[in-house]
Amino acid sequence: MDIELVEYRPEFRFDFERLNRIWLEQHALLEPVDLEYLREPERLILAHGGQVFFAMQGEAVVGTCAAIPISATTWELAKLAVDPSARGLGIGRRLCEAVLAYARAAGATEIVLTSHTALVEAIHLYETLGFRHAPLPADVRYLTANVYMQLS
Repeated sequence: MDIELVEYRPEFRFDFERLNRIWLEQHALLEPVDLEYLREPERLILAHGGQVFFAMQGEAVVGTCAAIPISATTWELAKLAVDPSARGLGIGRRLCEAVLAYARAAGATEIVLTSHTALVEAIHLYETLGFRHAPLPADVRYLTANVYMQLS
């Protein structure tokens, strides 16, 4: 099965929300701030120099992940989602690697993420990519986040 990674296109906005809502709703983690990012990636991610990557299986969007700048040197890996029918194929890892490469090319020296302990597979993936657990900052934008990880 060939999977191609592509950068954001306006016609993928629905898929960005659709794929993320699957896991957010499954784990009762959907918050108003999630909906803002999912519905307005052009304004909240791309307009600030970020990028949203999509995994394509033919014409079907089967995964997504965003690179969001926080500062000149700190970026966030966010909104990783893979369609349930395409999990276990390494798509999440490839999306994360694309985000890491994009952020590093843009000058990132630190990449951070927030997650939740219920997302065991995602946290394990982040650990294998070199992310390390750190204390949750006071200014985290997600009320349900209880995991904070950093990669230097």
